[in-house]
Amino acid sequence: MDLSIQEVATLTGTTSRTLRHYDAIGLLPPTRIAGNGYRHYDHAALVRLQRILLLRELGLGLPAIAEVLTHQSTPARALLSHVSLLRAEQERLGRQIAAVERTIETVSKGEETMTGNMFDGFDHTQYREEVEDRWGKEAYADSDAYWRGKDSAGKSLWKENVATLNGAWIAACASGAAPDSAAAQGLARRHVQWLASIPGTPAAKPDGDVRGYVLGVAEMYVADARFAANYGGAKGAGFVRDALAIHVEREL
Repeated sequence: MDLSIQEVATLTGTTSRTLRHYDAIGLLPPTRIAGNGYRHYDHAALVRLQRILLLRELGLGLPAIAEVLTHQSTPARALLSHVSLLRAEQERLGRQIAAVERTIETVSKGEETMTGNMFDGFDHTQYREEVEDRWGKEAYADSDAYWRGKDSAGKSLWKENVATLNGAWIAACASGAAPDSAAAQGLARRHVQWLASIPGTPAAKPDGDVRGYVLGVAEMYVADARFAANYGGAKGAGFVRDALAIHVEREL
């Protein structure tokens, strides 16, 4: 395979300018440069480009992507982490589609939909009892009011940001980065900022026990398989926990 820069841009939906920028910063050098000065790319370069574009979709900046690519042992291992994330999102969307299709079917028949089936893949109240047990009814009430106060666009954006953060954690873990690396600590900082943005959590309160809360949440990611799945499984959850613990020790 030997594609020109224009062919690669057309194939991938990116631009020649972007590809030239990736070359300039050392992220994606061309396989060869032809006599006419055009950049050309082989199959290995296209695999690397796929990884770059996937990591961009997950919200990583170019410096972080460079670190991931530097530490990742094999392209296949990195792509497996992306597949895990995409399948989790596919499963959630599949549940939403099925719920809406059930509603369409019952409404078309003039029947009432069972409310318990209407919001599969949408429900944010499934952890209510756990939240109230851990942090009190006020914490759940505040966060619930915060969520219900968002319009559909706001909810979609929030979910997108969470998926981006989770995906960045998975990618960083798959890259072989250490929990105390710059990439992992940058994610830990973003994670704490995200926790602090949710009303009702101790991290959002001026007098809250932020250190204890973050460490407790981090341990919960590992102990509960439902949360660990957000980070690609037990290994990914352990990576997040360790990175957050280091962040807490250094900065909180």
